[in-house]
Amino acid sequence: MGDISARDLLLPPCIMSLLRLPLAVVFVTCAREPQIAFLVMLAAGLSDILDGWLARRFDMATPTGALIDPIADKLFIATVLVTLVLHGKVSLAEALLLSTRELGELPLVLWIAVKRRVRPEPAVMPRANVVGKVATILQFGTVAVAVFGVSGFSMMVYVTALGGTVAALSYWLRTLRNAGTRSTMIA
Repeated sequence: MGDISARDLLLPPCIMSLLRLPLAVVFVTCAREPQIAFLVMLAAGLSDILDGWLARRFDMATPTGALIDPIADKLFIATVLVTLVLHGKVSLAEALLLSTRELGELPLVLWIAVKRRVRPEPAVMPRANVVGKVATILQFGTVAVAVFGVSGFSMMVYVTALGGTVAALSYWLRTLRNAGTRSTMIA
């Protein structure tokens, strides 16, 4: 893989990733309409599945896409959670618990960014794994329950937080193992 390229933003996988940004804005405007809000979330989820499939299936994986995809994911979920907090459907504590994976990965992202500045070779964000996909599904399901105001939300928040913690730890461990610094970083 090479460097980040603006030209790569025009590739279908990047377009699918970037689609989550206007969908986040649409979610803000329709959050009080559960069915429409759910359809927006579903469209965002489908764009997340489709961008990865397109990148792998048609060999269009790029460093730009590897950067854009997780940023679009994080911005979408942050917008959804802030909106739900502002509408009183989720407390701030619940939003933070639902963000366990994102909060756990933030230091990793910063470490990778610093490492890249120190060493010129490209640092690659860890690819999605099964644990990460399960955490995403849990997060989506729990947020959908909040949008519809269905009972059982509190228990789902804790299960999702646990899944997010496991996912963040798995990304950390894999990244440290790949960097060859696992023994020095975990003490």
